[in-house]
Amino acid sequence: MKKGIHPPYELTTITCACGNRVEIRSTKKNIKVEVCARCHPFYTGKEKVVDTAGRVERFRKKYATGSGGGK
Repeated sequence: MKKGIHPPYELTTITCACGNRVEIRSTKKNIKVEVCARCHPFYTGKEKVVDTAGRVERFRKKYATGSGGGK
């Protein structure tokens, strides 16, 4: 690498809104994020599936096949 043209690569702290902190190396000093693996619903098991107006059920009724499926 050429000297003097690259930004400094230093230790950086990523801070989540939940308070979790992770240290990595980056060209930025500090990084703030809204969600992380510790507080995101997908990773915590608190994920909710939202079915607006029964669309999934209407789809299943419309394309329902007999026993065995297929043509």
